[in-house]
Formats: sequence, structure tokens, C-alpha cells
Amino acid sequence: MKYFGTDGFRGKANEGLNVEHAFLIGRFVGWYYGLRQERKARIVIGKDTRRSSYMFESALVAGLVASGADAYMLHVIPTPGVCYEVVDGGFDCGIMVSASHNPYHDNGIKLVNSGGYKMEEDVLEQIEDFIDGKIEVPLATGDAIGCTVDYMQGRNRYIAHLIASANFSLQGIRVGLDCANGAASSVAKPVFDALGAEVYVINNVPNGFNINVNSGSTHIESLQNFVVRNSLDVGFAYDGDADRCIAVDENGHVVDGDLILYVCGRYMAKYGRLVKDTVVPTVMTNFGLIKALEEVGIKAEPTDVGDKYVYACMRENGYTLGGEQSGHVIFGDLETTGDGIMTSLRVMEAVRVEKESLSTLTRPVRLYPQKLVNVPVIDKAKAMASPDVKAGAEEGEALLGGNGRVFVRASGTEELVRVLAEAPTDELCDRAIQPVITALEPYRM
Repeated sequence: MKYFGTDGFRGKANEGLNVEHAFLIGRFVGWYYGLRQERKARIVIGKDTRRSSYMFESALVAGLVASGADAYMLHVIPTPGVCYEVVDGGFDCGIMVSASHNPYHDNGIKLVNSGGYKMEEDVLEQIEDFIDGKIEVPLATGDAIGCTVDYMQGRNRYIAHLIASANFSLQGIRVGLDCANGAASSVAKPVFDALGAEVYVINNVPNGFNINVNSGSTHIESLQNFVVRNSLDVGFAYDGDADRCIAVDENGHVVDGDLILYVCGRYMAKYGRLVKDTVVPTVMTNFGLIKALEEVGIKAEPTDVGDKYVYACMRENGYTLGGEQSGHVIFGDLETTGDGIMTSLRVMEAVRVEKESLSTLTRPVRLYPQKLVNVPVIDKAKAMASPDVKAGAEEGEALLGGNGRVFVRASGTEELVRVLAEAPTDELCDRAIQPVITALEPYRM
């Protein structure tokens, strides 16, 4: 697609993604779900805390009401809150303004359908055609023009849903939360407070520019230091739109998405909640997770990288757990997308019911060393099609002799090629990855 990637329409605010794009997306969505069918569409909108999110929210609302839709504004809320409220409130679709874990100067527009999962590609293709002027959409007139609704009760219902999903108390547990100065800042603490935890929070004072800055799931060292310094039992870090979660155990060790899949997968299997005893990771998951799952009788069914591929596999087969190493974990019996706060609650459920520390629950997993290099390139499609890059990956894998792998993929949201090496030692990772890095040099930005 020209504009929409694996996680929405992304770009630098008013450069790659501008306010006119947002207006046109609103125009098309309002018409497609409403005026086209001679009815009034109901669309729910949320945003994260970056400065430009307010601008894009306003442009989307203007486009929606101009095409006859009623726009329900959730204001600042995690992306999974929009997905939940689309279904809970019976909306035609949902829109989230966020660039997730990216810096504040980037932004994005994510669309979800009435089922609460990512918009169908044929609809996205039509939106792109409308942006490019290939099709026309009429404006609403008279009493067909839409209105805006301040929908804070939807945000409150999402918080209540999170609390209600936990049938356990956290009384006496000291929990640290890193909200990345993002969408979790006004949601995560009330949830843990309601469950009785002793809550310590960092990076929950957003100012429009500090989202993800040295904080959250992409800068986990802040939470590691915080947990150890304050002798906390556990810590959870979210990204800008709070659809990801990375945990930290009581010793300050990182518990990434792979380890969370192990802890929750084993717990769910024990109590008969893991459908077909299968977990859905991605091809980027650590080989050590696959081995650890096999040792306790759990199968892994890897998908392409991207939560939409994970959820598609889960939905098609009825699986109840899947996710990515980055902390984007989906509990199919409870949600349609990754939810960082929900993930932290499910981890705490395992900790409380099993009466074990997080470090004890993760101990059986022996992760392989990995090295991931993000190479900025001028044209990721050309770089990925290069015979030299493919040959470099083959050379790296040959060096490992079947005891590891080299994986190369283009980023779905940025002009990057991601190169991953996985091997028994860090030294072997460095050696295996080098042929690909060398082959990518002519394509570097």
C-alpha cells in the first residue's frame, strides 16, 4: 500500500502524514460507514499524548462530521481502549491517533473495524484512492451533517473492564509502572490502585514532547533501576499508546514478550485455558522460548512479524495466546488486540495464583543471545530484493551450522531493514550478522 503499513498510516507530523491526510481519512470513513448507506455512522476516536495528536484528532473529527458521521471523542486513551470501546459501544469503527513507540515528532492514524481489530485492506485501499483523488465522496448537508460527542464515559468503561478482568487482589504487592509519558499515564495507576497494590509510578507527566523519551518499554533501563532502587516486587513498562508491555522482575531483570508468553502460556495451559495447548509467537521470537514451551508440552505456531498476523492466526484457529518479543501480547479470550495494561494484569494473575515471584516463573527459559541491528535505508523494498543481501543472510546462517539463524525483514512503519542474528554466543551473533550489514551498505540512508 502507498500510505498504510502494518500499523496504520505513519509519518512525521505534517511531513509524511499531514493534517489534510487526516481530514480526508475522516471524510471517507464518515461517508463509507454512514452517508453511503443513507444512515448516520457512529465513529469513536482516541489519541495519545504527543503534541500533534490534538491537531490530527481535530482534522479527523472535521472530516467525519462533514461526511455525516457522529464523532465520539475518547480523548487520551490507550489504543486497546479504542478497540474495546468499538465493540462495547457498538460503533461502526474506531480511529486511534498514535505513533506508538516512535518519537513525539512522528504520528500515525490506526483504523479498526466494528469487530475491534484492524481495518480490512480493501477499505484501506479505497481510502488511499480517495486521498489520491481517484474517487469522489459527497459532503453531507442540512441535518445530515454529523456532530461531536465528548465520550469520557467510554474511557471510564474501559478502565472498569480492566479492573473487572482481574479476579484477584494485589494487596501487599509493590508494583512499579513506567507509563512512557503516554496514553497509560491516566489509566494504569487507577487500575492497580483499585486492585489494592502499592503503586509507584514514573514517567506519567506528559507534556506533548516527552512521550517515549528515555522511558517506557523501549527504554526499560529506567524501570529496572526504579524497581531495584525501591525494592519493588515487579515492574511494568508500556509504550506510547500502551498496547505493549515489558516487565521487570524483583531483581531488575527484563521479562520481555517472549518470557511473558512463556509465563502466561504455561499458566493458562495448567488451568485449561490455552486452546489446543498452542501459543502464537512470530518468526522473530527467541528459539529458547520455543524449546522451553516444548519441554512443558506447549506447541508454538510462529507467524510473520506484526500483531495483525498474530491475531489473524489466533482468530482463524481459535487460539487464546499470542504475541511478539516487543511486548505486544494478545489474550484471545479477552481482547482483539495487544493491551499492555491487560498483559500486566495477566502476568500478575500468574504470580498471585502460583504464589511465585516473577523471576521464579521465568527461570526455566534459557534464551539464546540475539543481536538486532536496524539499518536505515533509502528504499527498503530495493534493499530487501538485493541478491547480495540474500546471499549475506545465507552466508551468516551457514556460519552457524544450523545452531541459530539470521533473519532479515523490512520495517512495516519506517525506512529500516531489521537484521536479527540468533546463536549460542554473542560472538557468533556478531559474526553471523556482519555479512548482511556489509551487503546493506550501498542502500544506507
